[in-house]
Amino acid sequence: MTDTTSFNGSDSSLFSLAQIQHLMRVEFNRAQRYDYPIVCMMIAVDRLGHLRDLYGYEAKEEILSSVVSLLKAETRGSDFLGRMADDRLLAVIPHTPPEGAIVLAGRLLEGVSRIDFSSEGRTIQVTLSIGSSNNEGGETLFFDAMLLAAEDALGEAVAAGGARYLTRSPGETMI
Repeated sequence: MTDTTSFNGSDSSLFSLAQIQHLMRVEFNRAQRYDYPIVCMMIAVDRLGHLRDLYGYEAKEEILSSVVSLLKAETRGSDFLGRMADDRLLAVIPHTPPEGAIVLAGRLLEGVSRIDFSSEGRTIQVTLSIGSSNNEGGETLFFDAMLLAAEDALGEAVAAGGARYLTRSPGETMI
């Protein structure tokens, strides 16, 4: 199930950077008001720039489209999916405790390994790095803290070699 649309904007099912940040702010405020869990998950294709250099722009777009399709297949209709800068993806997952984020991340890490990518007869190995944060404990006062914590966790996952999921509490991140 691969999207045939380009990742660069013609896929209307992904929110833009401004839209996803607005939706996250609204959903975060709702979660605080009604006391339910929410997860902020940042997803990146490991070595995407290197893969583009080796196999070309079209291969990069195909990989991203397939990852977006996987993300859509593994999330619910009530989750928000958007594109961040540098070809990263953001999933805002309301009504989900941290344990649910672990399950979703596992499905994504396993799912991307089952997608066949090839260019000019060469198999392309694709992996993901995923970082997340949540509002567990009710101590998080601003959605920016959750976003920053998820970005930090993603950075740590990439720095550790990729192909992994890490989570970070907003309280562990300095703003």
